Amino acid sequence: MSVKILSITLLLLSVCLCFHAAAARRNPSRSRLCCIEVTTLNMSAEVVGETYRKQAAAHPCVKAVIFNTDYGKLCADPKAQWVKNLVANMTKV
Repeated sequence: MSVKILSITLLLLSVCLCFHAAAARRNPSRSRLCCIEVTTLNMSAEVVGETYRKQAAAHPCVKAVIFNTDYGKLCADPKAQWVKNLVANMTKV
């Protein structure tokens, strides 16, 4: 492989990496895992613990309430009544 081809390849690779890093800084939600869909089914029996997290909508992430389960995170629709009830019970002191 000639030095010229190798140099061009490395230059193109560097440019791609720079664009990828810049895109991650502009939209940090893409660089971490987030909910891209939610459930409306009553899954309150699966929820463990007394904590939850709210996630704002920022493409590709959707607005969600995130609960913990024995199987991992549960992305729930914040408009669902069971979610509202569970959140209200968790925030009572």
